[in-house]
Amino acid sequence: MKRLLLCVLAVGLLCGTVSAAAVEVKRQDHFITVLTGPSSGIYFPIGGAFSTFLGKIGYKTSATATGATAENINALQDGTGEMAIAMSDSVIQAVESFGAYEGKPPAKELRAMMGLWPNFCQIVTTADTGIKSFKDLKGRRVGVGAPNSGVELNARMMFEAHGMTYADCKVDYLNYGEAIDQMKNGQCDVAFVTSGLGNATIRELGTSAKIVFVPVEGEALKNLLTKYPFYIEATIPAATYGTDKDTTTAAVMNIMLVSATLTEDVVYDLLDNIYSPAGLEAIQGSHATAKANIMPETALRGIVGTSVPFHDGAIKYYKEKGLLK
Repeated sequence: MKRLLLCVLAVGLLCGTVSAAAVEVKRQDHFITVLTGPSSGIYFPIGGAFSTFLGKIGYKTSATATGATAENINALQDGTGEMAIAMSDSVIQAVESFGAYEGKPPAKELRAMMGLWPNFCQIVTTADTGIKSFKDLKGRRVGVGAPNSGVELNARMMFEAHGMTYADCKVDYLNYGEAIDQMKNGQCDVAFVTSGLGNATIRELGTSAKIVFVPVEGEALKNLLTKYPFYIEATIPAATYGTDKDTTTAAVMNIMLVSATLTEDVVYDLLDNIYSPAGLEAIQGSHATAKANIMPETALRGIVGTSVPFHDGAIKYYKEKGLLK
């Protein structure tokens, strides 16, 4: 019997019916909680698509609405989630214990699985405020994001790059959904929104007011990119929200994190299925941003060259696909 089994395996390998890289995972034995973001943002539908697809291939799974990056990082470390979307700049700060994570132990439980899409720093106001430049924020009511959230971390860096501080404004620590609601009521002038393009909350604002974006450009952008190289220069096309012109800004990659407690075989299996035709169809169909950015060619963006370690299962998968050496 043993000799027969070896012969079958050998024939299978020669015929290509059994992959040397294949892993067998009892998917029904694993529960994967996908941590997303607020229901008003882009993390929620895309994270939900990941969860739905994983459920279809046999994993026990759920998608959880959260406060996004900061909450997701904490949840992975606390063991209350297995997969989480997060902005790479915040993850780097958590891993290296600087910025918002100054004085905290390094986040050793975080592992990168795949790159997702760039988050654009969208500093949104309306034509009625008369605000056109970052300097115009002085003395105005500004929603900078929930305290220590990914959005708020970006806001701090933007102020720093422009030689300003929160003391120059009337700052409210509101998430961008709350800040934009306040804008509709005339109680807030500017909202920091770090998100994929086509953000539903910004689009909704555009139904009742003329949207204007505050640019991040020139010397300030140079300062930002020099000190924080995880940013890239980016453009918000006028066509995205119907603004009068394109807007120069900065962007930072979102990545999918996984818990270090997941086994190598499980993470390999997750990636092998996510990047299958069926997986890509399901996930790309959740949002235009996912369709434009989530694919094998972008899998390493925002991760390679940083201090964020890949999960062993991801390393195995990318090496076998020739994406990592």
